[in-house]
This record gives sequence, structure tokens and C-alpha cells, in this order.
Amino acid sequence: MMKTKLLKTALLTSLFSASILSGAIAAETVTVSGSTTVLPIMQKISESYMREDPNVAIELSGGGSGSGIKGLSDGLTQVAMSSRKIKPEESKIAEKNKVQPHQTTVAIDAIVPIVHPNNKVPNISLDALRKIYKGEIKNWKEIGGANAPIVLVSRDTSSGTYETWEELVMKKQRISPRALLQSSNGTVVQTVSKNPNAIGYIGFGYITPSIKAVDVNGIKATSEAAADGKWPLSRELYLYTNGAPKGAVEKVISYTLAPKGQKLIQETGFIPLK
Repeated sequence: MMKTKLLKTALLTSLFSASILSGAIAAETVTVSGSTTVLPIMQKISESYMREDPNVAIELSGGGSGSGIKGLSDGLTQVAMSSRKIKPEESKIAEKNKVQPHQTTVAIDAIVPIVHPNNKVPNISLDALRKIYKGEIKNWKEIGGANAPIVLVSRDTSSGTYETWEELVMKKQRISPRALLQSSNGTVVQTVSKNPNAIGYIGFGYITPSIKAVDVNGIKATSEAAADGKWPLSRELYLYTNGAPKGAVEKVISYTLAPKGQKLIQETGFIPLK
């Protein structure tokens, strides 16, 4: 009798294990990579979505907007996160690889210049920002701050945030080679938070008490100012897919655009579309 009981238990255990294994095999994987600005949005979305739909597994990685778009073009990712629009040359490469990039806008962001909390400069004009990053303004006292050298912190060239900064602030002029290049918004925050003389720029959702956001042209960076276009450094955030999204990819993107997804975007500190 005991032997029969043990056999039944072993059989039930093996069947249970098999059902878990078959469930894991049946789960559809959605690969998402690219912009470190969009990454916290998709982390929040993915956690929530996978709780509701265990049949879909979402794999996330950063690397920058350019990296995500290249991954899509090379067939290495199904969804590319980007904080800028795809470039014409990137589209041409994708077409050669028989990939048709399809753009979906999922949120609004504001690029915000940041300084150390002890920095007394409350506002910087766009013109002064350009001169600072060109290396023409080198000391904080030139714009009403302390007598101290300005330490430039910038994103690296593969970043969509870098390219948007280059377009909106630099007007295509080169950033000074003195700038300390960082691979993510998070490392910009860390670097600026540790240096009283540093200045950097980050996505709106990365603002923390460890740094101070600086007004631009007398305008404070708020979600309302970004949504209505008053903030001079506003931009849209995108997901790119190969053609119109289908299957599990379409479900994840639809979830992102739905009221629940947009609420999650707001919770991450970014600005929802509606």
C-alpha cells in the first residue's frame, strides 16, 4: 500500500513538472532592446504584462537607441526602444536586410539639464547651454555661479538622448572633447551627484533628489510643460518593430498604449500620451 502511494506521488510530481516544462516551452518570447531612456518604461510595462499573461516572456536589454535599431535591422531583437526617430541611413540598412521599421510613439519625455544640489544656478538659457557644451563658457561664475570650472558630462554618441541634445541644444555643433561621456542616464545622474561642479542632461523620468534640475529659458521642467510643448527640450519616445506589430509583440505594444500602460508610464516619471 505504501509502495503504491509512493508511485502515485512520484507520478503526480512528474506530471506537474512536465506541465510546468510544457508551459515554459509554450511561452512566447518578446525581445526588446535599445534606449536606456525608454528602458524603465518597458521594465514597468513588462513586469505588469507578464503578471497578467504568463504565456509571454519579455526579455529586456539597454545599449542605446542606435544599438536597438541596429538590433532590429539585424534580426536580433523584435522591438527596438528609441528616444529619437530612426535615421534615413538606418532605414536604408534595414530595407537591405528586408526589415521594414514601423514606428509607434508610446510616451513623451523632457530632456533636463542637471547639476549638483549645491549648485546655486537656478536657470540657464539655451544659448548659454550651447556655449557651455561647446567649451566656450568654462567657469560657473560666467553665468552667476561659483568661481569654479564647469565639468561637462554628456551621453555617448550611440545615445538617442545625445542626438536629441545635439539637435535641440547644440544645433548640430560639436560637444567639447572635454566632456565625460556616459553610457546611460543613470551614470549621468551618478556622476553629477558626486561632483559639485558638474553639469549633465537626462530624461525626465530619471530626476532624483540626488541632483537638481535646472530651468531653461526661465521655464521649469514639468510634465505639463513637456506635454504642451512649452519645455524647449521635449521629445517623443518610440518603439520600432519590423512592420506593423503582430502576435505577442502587438499585445505588448497595445498594452503600453492602453490606459493601464499609460498610467504605468506616468508612474515611472515620464509623460503619458493621454
